[in-house]
Amino acid sequence: MIDTGDTAWVLVSAALVLLMTPALGYFYAGFVRRKSALSTIMQSFITVGVVSVIWVLWGYTLAFGPDRGGVIGSLEWFGLRGVGVEPNPDYAATIPHQAFMIFQMMFAIITPALITGAFAERVKFSTLMVFNVIWVTVVYIPVAHWVWAPGGWLRGLGALDFAGGTVVHINAGFAALAAALVFRKRLGLGQVAMEPHNVTYIVLGAALLWFGWFGFNAGSALASGALATSAFVNTHVATAMAAVTWMTLSWIQTGKASVIGAAAGAVAGLVAITPASGFVQPMGALLIGLGAGIICFLALQFRARIWKIDDSLDVWAVHGMGGLWGALATGLLATVAINSAGVDGLFYGNAAQFGVQALASVVVMAYTFILSFIIFKALDMTMGLTVKSSEEETGLDLSQHGEPAYTMEQRS
Repeated sequence: MIDTGDTAWVLVSAALVLLMTPALGYFYAGFVRRKSALSTIMQSFITVGVVSVIWVLWGYTLAFGPDRGGVIGSLEWFGLRGVGVEPNPDYAATIPHQAFMIFQMMFAIITPALITGAFAERVKFSTLMVFNVIWVTVVYIPVAHWVWAPGGWLRGLGALDFAGGTVVHINAGFAALAAALVFRKRLGLGQVAMEPHNVTYIVLGAALLWFGWFGFNAGSALASGALATSAFVNTHVATAMAAVTWMTLSWIQTGKASVIGAAAGAVAGLVAITPASGFVQPMGALLIGLGAGIICFLALQFRARIWKIDDSLDVWAVHGMGGLWGALATGLLATVAINSAGVDGLFYGNAAQFGVQALASVVVMAYTFILSFIIFKALDMTMGLTVKSSEEETGLDLSQHGEPAYTMEQRS
């Protein structure tokens, strides 16, 4: 039976999650140079359109349709045939089936948008469009089915992922790592200044992500009750702790309290609490935020100083490693006192759950990295991944879209 309160909460949450994708565009755009700011926003914005169409046609049915061997859904719901306004008790018994579908659509949208940060300022827009279609179909959709659909094999093993730490963040983060290894580096990297062109965009994007993430996590309760409240509180607590932690670490390192560091730390906290938000207590969320601030900060340092790959906006360090920490921390800190549909983690006497979380994480890391690497290589051999050197020098705003981000002359 449809509950109007639950339905209203899930629809509002879906709108909040949709806001996260253009917010991500602003967050990413602030980090790049001004000549590629508009293209960076566009990469997130157009993903909303592309993935929405995919989701209606074949995405939703393959991800959440009737199970086929624990690996993929059937095509029974192709074009949303049979996905109406009556509840589907396999997913949520008190909201229309279409409400669940549209909520899950927003998760599918933001995941490939996250990956674009890895190759900012150098990707061919036409290739990106094709990549989105292929990657969502062969990487995101199967992983979503494994973890979240009835019959999915990782769900059957007992893997916990309340709102997408594995499905969204590990998935996007390790795809971004594959991208960074296949794409050529930005021209002049290490020789010319590549400072963020607009730090206010970064803070605006991070703040809007923080706001939208309440829909991401609390909305995943699929009802407007106690569990949504718990996920809401945990989301905020972990994010606040991670923002303070990252800022403090950068303060110790540079002697200045970095605004960018606080914003990056907040996003790291949001990422890490995502899989655990509906399973842990507030003190557990605080620990997850602390760990996220430390782990993601160190991962970024490792990537930049030792590994020296060109993951432009550190998607692997923040989303890949933050998602991994969150998934493992769920295996440590989950408790049935918060969610009776979950299980206890290692710290509550169930060591096996940590092993399940580790296994699910390794499986998704390996699958997304290998498949993404193959997709990027194939696209590079056929369409080409990067723009011409002259187009990169001009900037992607003009070379790919023929429109500048700013029309006023910049005065010195």
